[in-house]
Amino acid sequence: MQTIDAFDKQFQTEDDCKNFLMGMRWPDGVRCPRCKSKERIYVLKARPFHWVCCNKGCGERRGYRFSVITKTIFENTKIPLKLWFKVAFLILTAKKGISALQVHRVIFGEESTHAYHTSWYLCMRWRCAMKGDVMPLTGEVEIDETYVGGKAKNRHGGRTNHHGGKNPPGVGGPGTAGKIAVIGAIARKGMIIAKVIENTDTATLDSFVRQSVSTQAKLVATDEHSGYRLLGRDYDHRVVRHSAGQYVVGTTHTNTIEGFWSLFKRGIIGSYHKVSKQYLPLYVNEFAWRFNNRKNPAMFADLIQSVSR
Repeated sequence: MQTIDAFDKQFQTEDDCKNFLMGMRWPDGVRCPRCKSKERIYVLKARPFHWVCCNKGCGERRGYRFSVITKTIFENTKIPLKLWFKVAFLILTAKKGISALQVHRVIFGEESTHAYHTSWYLCMRWRCAMKGDVMPLTGEVEIDETYVGGKAKNRHGGRTNHHGGKNPPGVGGPGTAGKIAVIGAIARKGMIIAKVIENTDTATLDSFVRQSVSTQAKLVATDEHSGYRLLGRDYDHRVVRHSAGQYVVGTTHTNTIEGFWSLFKRGIIGSYHKVSKQYLPLYVNEFAWRFNNRKNPAMFADLIQSVSR
């Protein structure tokens, strides 16, 4: 990932941004976003970065007009691409996330009268776009769930663990009161899949694992939550019993996924302070996408390409 100075030099004007977007979107030549054809596409000379498609069944004689931002997340907004790109760059380079308020301060300054809503809108649109398609995980996979939110008074010292206030199986009580459950599956040294769930019953946890993890996985490691008890039918399922003080048993542990939860929660508490249930899935998208692209030097280009297909 390049530095912010290099980024600013690369995208100095709107035309710089449009040329980059065009290259990401149509690397082999401009295509009609409606019919996907490269034939009979004509440039509108009076309007840069605009074309007309005259293919049969699409524009035909009257022509279907489109631009470089047609059918992308940038369509139907008057916000400059330069601003869209800058916000995306700031989000991607902030390991623990960056709030819309901080984005607003970085771009517009402390004394700016520019509407904060614009920064918030751009941040949330990018988080929506960061929902990546990850193939079923293979190799050694760890599964774990955590909880986000709730009030400090609901915590119960003897019934919560170190990464989210989760009670041991079968133990109810205030540890999870008012909290939102998030489940994740991570391949060691690989990718993560995470999502917000309504509850942690057997049907929900079992379904998530079967959708996210290949039955060819070498190992599936979880804690002793009863919701995972049926996995042994189709997976090499092994358990670490945290309630008994077990954290590593040979190659069986959930330390990798717990490390991700730690990063995620530090971001929520330190950068965002509080996240509503309505928008939490978008923040999960953001952290998972950034984690999955942590070693990708072209992750900005890949993000732009993913939102312009």
